[in-house]
Amino acid sequence: MRHALLAILVAGAAAVLAGIVTNDFYLRILFNIGIYFLCASGMNVLLGCAGQKSLGQAGLFAAGAYGAALLTTSSLDLGPWTALVLSTAIAALCGVLIAAPSLRVRGPSLAMVTLAFGIVVEKVVTEAEVFGGAMGIYAIKPLTFGGEPLDMTGWVWLVIALGLVLHLLLRNLLIGRFGRAFLSLQADEIAAGAVGVAVHRYKVLAFVIAAATCGLAGALVAQQNQYINSDFINFNLSIFILLLVLFGGAGSLAGPVLGAVTLTVISAMVARWAWIEHFVQGALLLFALYVMPKGLAGVLDGLFRARRGTAPRRAEAPAADARLPLREEPAAAGPLLSAEGLNKAYGGVRPARDVSARLTRGHIHALIGPNGAGKSTLINMLSGVVRPDSGRTLFQGEALGRAAPHAVCRRGIARTFQNLRLFRDLSVRDNVLLGQHARMRNGFLASFLGLPLASREERAAEARVAEILRFLGLSGLADQPAGALPYGLQRRVELARALATEPHLLLLDEPAAGLNPQETAELGQILLRIRDQGITMLLVEHHMDLVMAISDHVIVLDYGAVIAEGAPAAVQADPRVMAAYLGTDAVEPEAPAEDRLAVGA
Repeated sequence: MRHALLAILVAGAAAVLAGIVTNDFYLRILFNIGIYFLCASGMNVLLGCAGQKSLGQAGLFAAGAYGAALLTTSSLDLGPWTALVLSTAIAALCGVLIAAPSLRVRGPSLAMVTLAFGIVVEKVVTEAEVFGGAMGIYAIKPLTFGGEPLDMTGWVWLVIALGLVLHLLLRNLLIGRFGRAFLSLQADEIAAGAVGVAVHRYKVLAFVIAAATCGLAGALVAQQNQYINSDFINFNLSIFILLLVLFGGAGSLAGPVLGAVTLTVISAMVARWAWIEHFVQGALLLFALYVMPKGLAGVLDGLFRARRGTAPRRAEAPAADARLPLREEPAAAGPLLSAEGLNKAYGGVRPARDVSARLTRGHIHALIGPNGAGKSTLINMLSGVVRPDSGRTLFQGEALGRAAPHAVCRRGIARTFQNLRLFRDLSVRDNVLLGQHARMRNGFLASFLGLPLASREERAAEARVAEILRFLGLSGLADQPAGALPYGLQRRVELARALATEPHLLLLDEPAAGLNPQETAELGQILLRIRDQGITMLLVEHHMDLVMAISDHVIVLDYGAVIAEGAPAAVQADPRVMAAYLGTDAVEPEAPAEDRLAVGA
């Protein structure tokens, strides 16, 4: 509520200022601030939260501007308010079209694809007769109120109102389930999928939001000027929108308004010297990247944090009375998971060779073997990160097929990683809340509009996460950045995140790696408590003391094939296992020597 009241006060002050100012030049500056704020707000979701780099925003701005122009001047002859809504929808549709091929690439390649889109749009509107060519489109219908066209003050009030509404709606979206999902994409897409985030779907959503806000801004500019041509649409506009976000503070709710106000005023001040304007913008971009990478919002936040001076807290002992949030498991006969004839090859290397396994409900199954035996490859196949070349996996009697990681997570299979994949810049609480993503029922509209369902789901998720943190002794560290914790506690946070998905099956890929003896012993006790609450586990581990102490059933892999399985004591005494680990000649190897190069530990 404090944030919303502050936003309303800022918008109210801007509206009062617009009512006092009578000079059209200053009113134009205020109007441009509102327009650039709309563009920056959507771009902040795409770049600052989801981490997707786009240099094609000018093309989306053009989609909105020319959409409004054609809808009001062609034979359709639509009303200006209807054209404003439809042109925003047209820009959003263009966002989907650009996202579909763009999201097949990443990093610089993604930026180049979006840049190409912007250049193509600029050339099309310049050359195509339907868009008026270089002369553009005239006589665009302006917005009206009470039957009269808006004056300049009215236009400023309109963009202030739209900006306030957009800011509050995006805040609703970004402070909860969807905001955490966007941030997870920026941090680690593989980990995001493993906790139930539909990676591709959320990337497209981020593109659509950025496209819709740019299209809305473009339509407003075209209707206010009653004229549009290709001079409004160029590469410099895309760079300026990018600069708005970076200079204001990418990922911050205050960043777009700080960037829009600061850079619009600076641009107005240097506009009389056209030769220096682009130089100033380039200098500001470099300044933002190298001197204040978190933008103006980051600088201000750092000052307030220094004044607050929060002291870090320590982990405590796991609470004995804490209970994990568990979903009711459907009664079914047979094993929880059954893998049959799984094979995976990378060229001539075969890390999985006809692997079959059956996991019994409520047991800790250990998966052991020498380095390169294919243990992590099997975990990756079961969790959907890697697709097997052949074979099938049944979970609770139903085939997993070629399900993506987020779909596997929703079915009730969670995992940790051999190499830590935490969202390091997020707090411990937010990391674990991401595990609740697939269990929350509030969709886009409920979150965007701030409906009661979204609030109820957020409170329920926070309560479940608080109990998980108590279970693992992490309550005192809930507000600390996950990446700032000691390594052993980071391992525990990753386990907490996996438990927050409320799994039936927990896949643990070397959870004791890097832990000292005391931490390893504590981990063993935690895993036994997890099993006692009804969660089945498949544990990949090299720490044999831990394996033999807590596991109910052991599966041994060598050269990508199962060579032994059974009770821990029986497996430990098996001569084939001894040969695999000690390299004796007691048993002939079952795989050719080149399979020693198999990847996937």
